[in-house]
Amino acid sequence: MSTEPLLPVYLLTGSDRPKVVRALRRLRSRFGDESIEHLAGDTATGADAVAACNALGLFAGGDGGRLVIVEAVERWKKADVDAVTQYLADPVPGAVLALVTSETPRSDALAKTVAAVGRVLSYDAPKPRDLPAWVRTQFEGLGGAIEPDAARALVEIVGDDLAALATEADKITIWAGGRAVSRADVEGLAAPAREATAWAITDAWGDREAGALVAAGEAELERREPFAIAMRLAAHVTLVRAVKVLSEEGLAAREIAKRVKLHEFRVRKALGHADRYSQEELDAAIVRLAALDAALKGASRLSGAHELTRALADLTEPARARARQTA
Repeated sequence: MSTEPLLPVYLLTGSDRPKVVRALRRLRSRFGDESIEHLAGDTATGADAVAACNALGLFAGGDGGRLVIVEAVERWKKADVDAVTQYLADPVPGAVLALVTSETPRSDALAKTVAAVGRVLSYDAPKPRDLPAWVRTQFEGLGGAIEPDAARALVEIVGDDLAALATEADKITIWAGGRAVSRADVEGLAAPAREATAWAITDAWGDREAGALVAAGEAELERREPFAIAMRLAAHVTLVRAVKVLSEEGLAAREIAKRVKLHEFRVRKALGHADRYSQEELDAAIVRLAALDAALKGASRLSGAHELTRALADLTEPARARARQTA
């Protein structure tokens, strides 16, 4: 998908969420941030997605084209699919519609519509017995390597959560620096499933993956109180904001790690996330998290879980957060 001509529509689906997220990231890399619009299927209809494509099409004369992403399209009804089907009969040149499912759709109508003029990218999760092989594939995709016994150990420690396993693979690959990872390495570095889920939240925010962020938050709410989740995310956003400033001053990752007194892995992670946000967006994220903190301490009549979910939905779209605060 990274080199071939872009099609007018893609459907990214399947239970292997890390692969879905990676495919969406490759698609996003073909466009500038200003050329991407992100919608949610629980609030945006098929007609809204079509309107976004048509509106963006007015400005699609540049080389980069325009991308409209709609998450959670399994929630769409027949009228939504019909609207997209009608649009795809004569799509706007240069506009690409990326439809993403969070769960298995109840109908194959949307997949048939997409397949007629675009591409359905389906990524199914591996069976439990195949997880070690899946882990090895993750390491290879990151340019690393892991011994078979070490891959089994990673599954034993982290469990069958694919997002958590992918996060740990990313972390350990960076640490290994090209060396094949052993079982002893995994036992010393891998985070148990509960901690790995928390990493999934910060990684989803850093990658600007709204759907993955909300899903990771919902999973973590089954294990922790909203305040604990919010505090960890706020600490990470604050770190990203700080390392961005230091990086712009010319400091390398190792120097920044010494300055902030953290492991270089965490600093490199934060720098990667900082590249995806402007300083103004990071400032807005800090303000939104401060509002969440106040809400969780009694400033809101809504439940803590609801306030957290609202904040997570806002955090990858700072403009939406500012609008909500002034409403």
